Amino acid sequence: MTPKQRYFETILFGNPDKIPLNPGHPRESTIKKWLSQGLPEGVDYLETAMSLLGIDPEARLQRPYVGANFKLVPEFESEILEHRDGHYIIRDWMGAVTEIADNFDPSYLQSAKDFVTRKWHKFPVENRADWDVMKKRYDPDEPSRFTEADLAYANSLYNDDNVVTMSFNGIFWQLREWCGFENLCMLTIDDPELVNDMAIFWTDFINEMLDRIMPNVSIDSIVINEDMAYKAHSMISPAMTRQFILPAYLQWVPKIKSYGCKVIEIDSDGCVDELIPIWIDAGINACSPCEVAAHCDIIEYRRKYGDKIAYLQGIDKRIMARGGQELEDHINSIVPELFKKGGFIPGCDHGVPPDISWDNYLYFIKLIAKLSGWL
Repeated sequence: MTPKQRYFETILFGNPDKIPLNPGHPRESTIKKWLSQGLPEGVDYLETAMSLLGIDPEARLQRPYVGANFKLVPEFESEILEHRDGHYIIRDWMGAVTEIADNFDPSYLQSAKDFVTRKWHKFPVENRADWDVMKKRYDPDEPSRFTEADLAYANSLYNDDNVVTMSFNGIFWQLREWCGFENLCMLTIDDPELVNDMAIFWTDFINEMLDRIMPNVSIDSIVINEDMAYKAHSMISPAMTRQFILPAYLQWVPKIKSYGCKVIEIDSDGCVDELIPIWIDAGINACSPCEVAAHCDIIEYRRKYGDKIAYLQGIDKRIMARGGQELEDHINSIVPELFKKGGFIPGCDHGVPPDISWDNYLYFIKLIAKLSGWL
């Protein structure tokens, strides 16, 4: 079975010979800590871990991403507005005024290089006039969004080893970037027409981008970035999710599947109990990262929803940090049960934080690899 076949058989509730290995990705501070704990300098952390444990390199889930640009064009020029009390106040690339500790720089706001706490002071869209200006930065026909070089790279990825993936922001994530979380939630009450206009605009923008890219590239999985849940509930009600967000999914999902893409995954942190039924209704068939600290219970989800949706990650990062017998017991309480029924690739339930030691990460991989059929 090829790595790609193995991925599809796993996620789509088939009959894989083994389960792909995708233990989770550390960020900058985690790698720095691991270098002091035995990880050699200048090596790939997972390749090294698998070599040390004697795991076949084919076990690793390879999900390279197509380089399409769904962001605003042009971006705002990042500018440090103020430096005070150990913090920078920055106008970031999205046009928001953001505060971060001064051991970081504006590039940390552009990508998830590390775990960065931030405070937002102002967002670029506060009213309809702001929106009329902002939407001009989202022309789907802008040539830089998907260039000939992007096309060549995307097509070079397609083989039996790679699960070629593309991601874009969902409705809630994107509107939150424009308006800010609290402002967006207030607008759903105070100006639902504006929220609906923004949602329709983003729906259409994504539709046009999909039609521009997908006829020319074979994509195996789509990840919709849609962080919209707290520790115990979704950030907006299920009713509002159905009102403002579901209509987009009901357009995107059939279109994506019509181009031959088999897996559509939602990425949302937090407690997604109230959201999973909506995703299933939309035809979405996978979700991650299933955070245990946010009361996500994938054993219960499987009992309720059967094979209607698959799960990725779902292993408690806090228990990974403690390691030992507690970690083994935790894994054994989840993984074997889900492996019996399919639709599960285990891993750390978010980015791997620096309190997970290199030794505990190796131990975690060893436990998962044994249950996955690689050891």
